[in-house]
Amino acid sequence: MEESAGAQDAPGATGRVVIVMPTYNERQNLEIVAGRVRESVPDADLLVVDDNSPDGTGDLADKLAETDRHVQVMHRTEKAGLGRAYVAGFSWALQHGYDVIVEMDADGSHRPEDLPRLLAALDSADAVIGSRYVPGGTVVNWPKSREFLSRGANIYTRVLLGISIKDATGGFRVYRASALRRLDLNNIESAGYCFQIDMTLRVLQAGLKLTEVPITFVERERGASKMSSGVIREAFFRVAQWGITARLHGRSAAAPRR
Repeated sequence: MEESAGAQDAPGATGRVVIVMPTYNERQNLEIVAGRVRESVPDADLLVVDDNSPDGTGDLADKLAETDRHVQVMHRTEKAGLGRAYVAGFSWALQHGYDVIVEMDADGSHRPEDLPRLLAALDSADAVIGSRYVPGGTVVNWPKSREFLSRGANIYTRVLLGISIKDATGGFRVYRASALRRLDLNNIESAGYCFQIDMTLRVLQAGLKLTEVPITFVERERGASKMSSGVIREAFFRVAQWGITARLHGRSAAAPRR
């Protein structure tokens, strides 16, 4: 499944790749997931963006960086939300000249083994979503209540914003650096998982080509989910605001801006 107004770059070599991985209290998972990332895409770099985790995740990330030149660590002073962490990581990646920027969770729900397929899909797109809800995508060990909430959120998003993307809330993604440069990252206010919807909308509004690749999403085995009622409320109200505002102007929220 893809939605586009035309790819902005001709397909070509992937170039320098960095995986941006925000962390908050993921000490139980970080070393395992980082090891799988390094094995799956050995030429890529990994940037751990830690929001001052009380459990010592940042210290563990520093130890990984000491023994692996492909691992970098960004220490932030407070827990300011997923969106803020990604914007900081994306900005760092652009400043350091990476050609491709990946976003993925540190809890093991996004399988690093799927990375080569997502990167390959970028040859014919500006951005790629690892999708749970296109044919071939699956969810493993998730409580039915969480899956119901996730599927419902995506239906709500498609209806309100007038898009066909099946997994606009998915957080396993790949972007061309040239695509991110066309987006106003500093103007993003979404703090929680609404950030993923926000980015989906901005990519489409920029007239960039966005494609979905099926993945297997696996419920975390260790640690606690960061989902909260506040995160859900933010997404609910922001999507409604974007959709209603667009309709008042007689257009789809995802219509390319001229």
